[in-house]
Amino acid sequence: MSGPLRITHVHGDRVTVTEERHGIELISYVYRPEAAWESPKPYVHPLRTLTDNVVSDYRPNDHRWHKGLQMTASHLSGQNLWGGNTYVHGQDYQPLPELVGSMAHLGFDEVAAEEGRAVITERLSWRHHDGTHWADELRRIELHDVEHDVERGGGHEAGHHAGPAGPGAGGSWTLTWSSAVTNRRSEPLRFGSPTTHGREAAGYTGLFWRGPRAFRGGRIIGPDGEGPGLMGTQAPWLAYSGEHDGADGHATLIFRHAPENDHSGAGGTHPAHWFVRNEPFAAVAPSFAFHEELELAPGDTLARRYRITVADGAWDRDRITEYLTEHPW
Repeated sequence: MSGPLRITHVHGDRVTVTEERHGIELISYVYRPEAAWESPKPYVHPLRTLTDNVVSDYRPNDHRWHKGLQMTASHLSGQNLWGGNTYVHGQDYQPLPELVGSMAHLGFDEVAAEEGRAVITERLSWRHHDGTHWADELRRIELHDVEHDVERGGGHEAGHHAGPAGPGAGGSWTLTWSSAVTNRRSEPLRFGSPTTHGREAAGYTGLFWRGPRAFRGGRIIGPDGEGPGLMGTQAPWLAYSGEHDGADGHATLIFRHAPENDHSGAGGTHPAHWFVRNEPFAAVAPSFAFHEELELAPGDTLARRYRITVADGAWDRDRITEYLTEHPW
């Protein structure tokens, strides 16, 4: 059974979800507007493990627009809803502030926690740099499956569950992120990436996680392989394991995209391809426009669903597979 959760809402700023047993703030969902150059949009930071270690980064000095876990659109019909410089084929990255759009918070339909599950449902407007409304998004973020290692009979580092004892002695919890984006223009919306615009191995767009600086050089694991060579490949899940600064032990994040994400629908059949790096920084994104653009017709809705499990310890493939079998979609 999932452990109890509590929600705190600071209106106009953020929603925080706390694991009640040990008082650990698992996430803050921040929706206040930020710098225009960084493409203002809501984001999750910090993400924390059940041993109270942070596993996300915020405004790192190499990319100020990287903020924890956020929905992005690096190339969208000529606009940049990613932030920072824009990739232009043959010119590399260029400072083009007139192309940097935003995702604006409109309101919450639900902010609630009960029976071991917390839910945040939000309405957003995707906007051109000049403020023109391009798309509606209905976003739902759920926290669930909060499980302490003591409930599973303990754990051990390297191959299995947790690292050294801390609050709750470690464990895992899961965040499910669902987004439904509806095109409100009179013409198609074209989702792309630097790779669709000519840069190799840079197909980032969509849901994006930036790991903490300590996770640089971490271990990347997939169902059939591991390492940064998984960039641009397809698989139902991908995991990233890193070692903390300032605290002994590791954490593992398991990223999944729902099976229906790859099926035909609005935008056509567009299987997810993994954007993943462990150098020069830790990052993971299940990109829906890695190699080819995705076109969304006027009035159509692009729906995607993802899960991120945050676990204490350096989980290996066997432990990850065991967990995913126990926690299916």
